[in-house]
Amino acid sequence: MTTLLLQLSDPHIREPGRLAYGRINTAPYLARAVQHILDLPQMPDAVVITGDLTDFGRAQEYDHLRALLQPLHMPVYLLPGNHDSREQLRASFPDHAYLGRSGYVQYSVPVGRMQLIALDTVIPGASGGSLCEERLTWLQAELAAHREKPVVIAMHHPPFQTLIGHMDAIGLTQGAAELEAMVARHPQVERIICGHLHRSIQVRFGGSIASTAPSPAHQVRLDLAPDAASAWMLEPPGFALHALPPVGRLVSHTAAIGPWEGPYPFHESGRLID
Repeated sequence: MTTLLLQLSDPHIREPGRLAYGRINTAPYLARAVQHILDLPQMPDAVVITGDLTDFGRAQEYDHLRALLQPLHMPVYLLPGNHDSREQLRASFPDHAYLGRSGYVQYSVPVGRMQLIALDTVIPGASGGSLCEERLTWLQAELAAHREKPVVIAMHHPPFQTLIGHMDAIGLTQGAAELEAMVARHPQVERIICGHLHRSIQVRFGGSIASTAPSPAHQVRLDLAPDAASAWMLEPPGFALHALPPVGRLVSHTAAIGPWEGPYPFHESGRLID
């Protein structure tokens, strides 16, 4: 049976009725994403959300996030981003034992045939991220323990340049080269999946592939000018689905959330409706 890991990222949930950036109510977008997941023809074995779960890391925001995720009946794994609070995340999700009780939010859990290894890249109070020696040493031990199993590494800040200048300025400021060297020594690493960029981006990394996922709400504007202004916009929201067949390599799909039927809705028979 194919193992399915669905990746959401950067929902930026605020308190009920409050707008992220003073302009966008992100909660209905996440609710729509949850319903879309439940309507998929194949149910994911697990969902991982790669950071920026909330906008300010406040208790009411996490309470709202918890309520929005409640319909999901498969395991949901949470990872902090630079907009989150480790302490409040743990306090608001006390039943998520994998989050641990203190220190970095790092964990390693089986998802079907694959091993999901989550790395904490957060620097409290900073927008950029880091992988220090302690975090990388932990990862090395986990990779050594799972040499015979396909591995997906999840993290918030991508360990590569995206060419979106204002986002690269607050990217992974420490540990990217060390991570790439480590991944190169471990061919069982099928993907490094990240958030932070609010876009779908892929790059070769350590002999594997590193990627980012779109947000279920707003996207970072695609502008590759070095001096491009920091900006976001409303493009079709999305998610990534990472599929590991019984035999073979991991296949990743990026899909839009919601109905995008245009004038030609799709019929279940596979034929277009006139």
